Amino acid sequence: SSGINAEWPLRPGTPDKLGYAGKVREIEFGTTKDRMMVIEDCKNTRAVTLFLRGSNTMIVQEAKRSIWDAMCVIRNLVRDNRIVYGGGSNEISCAIAVSAAADKVPSIEQYAMRAFADALESVPMALAENSGLAPFATLAEVKSRQIKEDNPRLGIDCMDAGENDMKVQHVIETLIGKKQQIMLATQLVRMILKIDDVRSPGEGE
Repeated sequence: SSGINAEWPLRPGTPDKLGYAGKVREIEFGTTKDRMMVIEDCKNTRAVTLFLRGSNTMIVQEAKRSIWDAMCVIRNLVRDNRIVYGGGSNEISCAIAVSAAADKVPSIEQYAMRAFADALESVPMALAENSGLAPFATLAEVKSRQIKEDNPRLGIDCMDAGENDMKVQHVIETLIGKKQQIMLATQLVRMILKIDDVRSPGEGE
């Protein structure tokens, strides 16, 4: 960001090779007087440094994971800016669509499609359970409202805001991330179904 041009082998720098920074200072922080060099007011500022501090290592690591997750969301939006509404609303609407499609399949494949629809509903059920709600009753209510009102944006009200419309609550997910989640889960199940036998630890002893 300061505009320095790397050069090898090393030789005395010339003005056109050197960069520019408005401020270069050293700061101290913490009870241990740790020091850090800070370079500010660069001409080509496209890099950002995040400095995380916490009372212990666990808090710092959790903050790093949260920031990493947020950066991955931004990366996904740069790749594909399409979104879906969260709160389990998209899983419920997909489950309804798959179940409707299964009704039109006369062969035995309809049972696999219904099982896939049931698997999709496990996401909103988990959200409801983790939010302290009755999972089966909450899912049944939201699912029936989606069908009755023809509103695929209805999901689980995890924040107890009194509103199930995820558009109103501004709860969104990236489409590319949601597609990847469903694809990976499906591939995992297909891999397990290819196994003829599953042995548990200690079995046969």
